[in-house]
Amino acid sequence: MTAVALAHPSTGRTTLAVPGAHCAGCMSKIERGLAALPGVTGARVNLSARMVSVNHEAGLDRRGLVQALADLGFEAQARVDGPARADSAVRQFLAPLAVAGFAAMNVMLLSVSVWSGADGSTRDLFHWLSALIGVPAIAYAGQPFFRSAWGALRKGRTNMNVPISLGVLIATGLSLYETMVHGRHAWFDGALMLLTFLLAGRALDAMMRDRARAGVDALISQAPQGATVIGEDGTLTWQATDALRPGMVLRVVAGERLAADGEIVSGTSQFDQSLLTGESRPIAARAGDQVLAGTLNLTGPVDVRVSHTGHDTTLAEIVRLMEASTQNRSRYVRLADRASRLYAPAVHTLAALSVVGWLIGGASLYQALVIGVAVLIITCPCALGLAVPVAQVVSCGALMRAGIMVKDGSALERIALVDRALFDKTGTLTMSRPEPDPKVLASFDPVAASVALALASHSGHPLSRALAAALTAAGHRAAEIDTVEERPGDGVFARWLGLDVALRRPEAANGIAVSLHIEGRPPWLIPYDYHLRPDYAQALAELRDLGVEASIVSGDNVAAVAEVARMTGLSAQANASPGDKQALIGRLQAAGRRVLMVGDGLNDGPALAAADASLAPGSASDVGFQAADLVYTRDSLLSIPQAVRAARATTRVVKQNFALAIGYNVLAVPLAMAGLVTPLLAAVAMSTSSLVVIANSLRLVRAAR
Repeated sequence: MTAVALAHPSTGRTTLAVPGAHCAGCMSKIERGLAALPGVTGARVNLSARMVSVNHEAGLDRRGLVQALADLGFEAQARVDGPARADSAVRQFLAPLAVAGFAAMNVMLLSVSVWSGADGSTRDLFHWLSALIGVPAIAYAGQPFFRSAWGALRKGRTNMNVPISLGVLIATGLSLYETMVHGRHAWFDGALMLLTFLLAGRALDAMMRDRARAGVDALISQAPQGATVIGEDGTLTWQATDALRPGMVLRVVAGERLAADGEIVSGTSQFDQSLLTGESRPIAARAGDQVLAGTLNLTGPVDVRVSHTGHDTTLAEIVRLMEASTQNRSRYVRLADRASRLYAPAVHTLAALSVVGWLIGGASLYQALVIGVAVLIITCPCALGLAVPVAQVVSCGALMRAGIMVKDGSALERIALVDRALFDKTGTLTMSRPEPDPKVLASFDPVAASVALALASHSGHPLSRALAAALTAAGHRAAEIDTVEERPGDGVFARWLGLDVALRRPEAANGIAVSLHIEGRPPWLIPYDYHLRPDYAQALAELRDLGVEASIVSGDNVAAVAEVARMTGLSAQANASPGDKQALIGRLQAAGRRVLMVGDGLNDGPALAAADASLAPGSASDVGFQAADLVYTRDSLLSIPQAVRAARATTRVVKQNFALAIGYNVLAVPLAMAGLVTPLLAAVAMSTSSLVVIANSLRLVRAAR
């Protein structure tokens, strides 16, 4: 049985939940701040889970880490080390977004009346109504920004939320002042529009990160919550997984998953470990064999002496591999967002220069503040913030209509760059279910077919179910058999008309097969095959046209993989464990290749997470389904080149959006600093730039053609 090497870190590791981490600037600040602490050897932030893993010397007090994060402006809580589910960040933005959007629409209707010529007491009434709607809405909807900004300022630091909060609060204060002194202008609508667009961007970003994190959550769900333990006096008690210890003996019945790694001490059974090792056939195991946590006992009860539990199991190691790979992706995102660090100081400097410059030039404090607010609002990075998520959402919608579900929006950036594709075999290049050779079945006489159907119908083994389905579809009827016995690891045995009959494991076979025995007759060998998907040739040809070189990496045996490699013309690697697949991807990436992994099982989980981008078919296991960036639900490999083309189109539109957003700032900021733009016009200009970016992104509606 193949196993993944276990890691035994010599230093301590602490996992902390940091709900306030939401951007690349937060990530950089946390990692640099913690790494500077004595005794800390490294810190890694996972933005998708909003957690930070800290490697440190053994014995380091966790309270010191929590306090250090508090000094950096982030609230933190220690979590139990190891896999843990994180809360979604979307919910905290939904209610403020709804309030800001609803209030903005109503205030804008009142503003239209003012713009249309309302004057005097009518204008004052509309301004007061706008204040009644806008001030409470701003106070509530702006809390995500106000809290973050206050937390940073209290520690003598700044972040992107500081200029946003300043712009909103000063605009609101000036609007109230204008309302009270019967002034002509109020900018409640601008402040609310600003909050609406910002909150929409944050919610979209959180949704994408939730989808990226779902892969690890699904893998964790494969672990059972407990197991039945045999006591020294023979009593059976159920104990939670956390209470299991090496040396305990577990009773694992058929249909139950193992809660720990261990050695079988009594009993014989077959185990479905395809999700762990890639082996498509159920594996027979008996006393003395090693079995792994997460694998499914298929046929008979066994007693297992525990060797590894909890974080030391193979399943836990795969979880760690996937989490590490996810964090590697975050570094990629961090590179793309690094420019955002310059935003806050740049905006503060421009606004301050505007206020000071106009004061020196003889303007009143009120005029100077209005110009400063206009600069703060007009430089709001809404267009920049929407450039990526809106394009991704439109493209994801187009792909969804084409039967391709995108689970991680940032994957579109990565899949656009791939030049190397690795295919798992079973369930990916081939259909997911084995099928008996139809030529052999056609050679059966009616007696052999009826006996084979009768034997197969008495077993729940996947090969028996496939054989029974094929014979039933061919119109055969089952024979009357008796004294049926299914022997784990050997097959189904029975009596028919006084003769011994059996459907059993063959003595030798080149690939997957079963053997039909009828006393007095020569045995029939029934080979099985996983048929290639019908459009594999066209899909591989389209990938070649896109400049993507393909090959096979599979956990199946050499004979099974060689046949598929011969038919597709691809190079192949067989008997590959999850670690082997991940190592292959690492070597290709070290050679400068951008790797696309296409797989469907738990054994592909680390590889799917480690690759630059990954796809899984809709027939994939829950873990393979969740670990992949994209899932194609149509039973067609043409979805793969289709996804690559759509991703490349998305990347082109994202670059255009960045050019539009940067061009807007280059033109608008000087006008605002020159006093030619009011806060309202600044909000309109900011919103217009966002609408232009959205309109450009809508061209991706047909990206998945």
